[in-house]
Amino acid sequence: VVHCASRVGGDPGELRRVNDLGTRALVEEARRAGVRRFVCLSTAAVHGRGPFRAVRPGEVPYAPGSATSRTRAAAEGHVLAAGGTVLRPHLVYGAGDRWVVPGVLTLLRTLGARPEGRLGRQSMVDAAALGRALLSAALAPPGHAGGVRFVNHPRPVPGADLLTAVAETYGLFPGTVPGLPLEEARARLRGHPVALHHLELLAADHWFDDPPVWDALGCSPGPSFAEGFPRYAARYRNPEPAPPRGPGRAQYTPDAALSVPSASSGAHGR
Repeated sequence: VVHCASRVGGDPGELRRVNDLGTRALVEEARRAGVRRFVCLSTAAVHGRGPFRAVRPGEVPYAPGSATSRTRAAAEGHVLAAGGTVLRPHLVYGAGDRWVVPGVLTLLRTLGARPEGRLGRQSMVDAAALGRALLSAALAPPGHAGGVRFVNHPRPVPGADLLTAVAETYGLFPGTVPGLPLEEARARLRGHPVALHHLELLAADHWFDDPPVWDALGCSPGPSFAEGFPRYAARYRNPEPAPPRGPGRAQYTPDAALSVPSASSGAHGR
């Protein structure tokens, strides 16, 4: 079983029913059916907000900062108790991304300038590489041990590089536009919680280090962000419609900024 469904944002009771109790029910049914391998896609957001520098699995505690992340941490507990495998990406970009790059675009357009100053390094992974990791974990040979693994490209991405890539993709800010110091950017974004969330995310290191994971899974993390992102430029400029708002659909929350598409809601939450 490869479990990639989750709910992001909304009513805390519904989050618990879907992410926590729903995962528990799925694990129990899988056990009754004799399933030998259970792989769950989770999120590094179960550790809360950074800074995190070269953190490996088991080195930092659970510290979820939202109902979404708390219920996804609970889901991990059910999977791990059954001997399953949990894969934790941080920022996922590429096909299906409706939150990471669009969120950075919201930040830049709201500011009208590029933030400058000390920005953190971000662990990122291409959605295609993440898909390969999930499949490889599911098809690993007998005797493969479960547990938690971080699945990101081994090379973290400087926040300035992410901002530049998004700005260039959308043709923002000619060279004559000056940068904006971080403190001034924070002041300008008061009253804009989505844009401010992305600024605070990029201002801190979120670097999760697990280099052996790709060899253990027998697959490649793909090209670096600098090499891989340009291939998605046309897709980002002509995005798929955002997930509709309404009953049973994902609402934007800060967790959603750290996400990939899901089977249930259109976004794997952070």
